Amino acid sequence: MTWVRFPSPAPDILIPDQARISSNMTEVSGFPPVAGDNAIVLVLGSMPGVRSLEEQQYYAQPRNAFWTIMDGLFQAGVNLPYQKRLDVLRASGIALWDVLQSCERPGSLDSSINESTAMPNDFVSFFEKHDRIRQIFFNGQTASRIYLGKVQPNLDSRFASIPCVVLPSTSPAHASMTIGEKSRKWSIICNAIS
Repeated sequence: MTWVRFPSPAPDILIPDQARISSNMTEVSGFPPVAGDNAIVLVLGSMPGVRSLEEQQYYAQPRNAFWTIMDGLFQAGVNLPYQKRLDVLRASGIALWDVLQSCERPGSLDSSINESTAMPNDFVSFFEKHDRIRQIFFNGQTASRIYLGKVQPNLDSRFASIPCVVLPSTSPAHASMTIGEKSRKWSIICNAIS
């Protein structure tokens, strides 16, 4: 553990470095779901990154591979205006959301989410409204871990039993796979909606 000494005129008090971290946290809140009445697949991220929050768009970070992958699978890439991309996903039976409604997180990395502040979205209401969802796909391990730990245990058996699949994160931080490799893994969504 490291210690931080506050500069004058603060009193000469030492506190653990971790105490400072919370003051650097930023509370962030996510977006409403994108889902049509015909939704049968739900794609869940964890929490929108800084760029997405600034632009009020899912996966707005240009280096995030999500829309590149959606272009290859559903012709819903960045060459289309954002609302049109969402329309293509809805028409394909795909719903898009994040596990978290809000949390504290500096920056955009999932690893920086302060999980003690993580407030899940209202999945009970979502599944009651979209009761045809038959498969959940997680965009990365963090979304899966938080959903399985904070959401699924609070669902009734009808919704808790929806099969879940973890897909490789489309984040540029997950650089151990190429976009082509990620696309091949993500293509399983096509089977789920057919």
